[in-house]
Amino acid sequence: MSKKINLQPLGTRVLVKPLEQESKTASGLLLPETAKEKPQTGIVVAVGDDEDIKLQVNDKVLFAKYSGTEFKLDGTDYLLLEANDVLAKFLN
Repeated sequence: MSKKINLQPLGTRVLVKPLEQESKTASGLLLPETAKEKPQTGIVVAVGDDEDIKLQVNDKVLFAKYSGTEFKLDGTDYLLLEANDVLAKFLN
């Protein structure tokens, strides 16, 4: 992630940039916005100051579907999550 963010999560929170879901099905059908599911994967952009957080910036993570607080900053969608809401991190 090349863009520096001006936001530092506190405690056990992590800031995640959700990854958009595909707008096509496997068979090639286009999905309207209303039919898309909420993203459940994202890239960690910033990590809180708690020493127990086992995530780092640029980790790709899987998180609970309806968790966290969604907001926009400089036109980009972000999700502020408790570290406990992160279910797993993808290994390279």
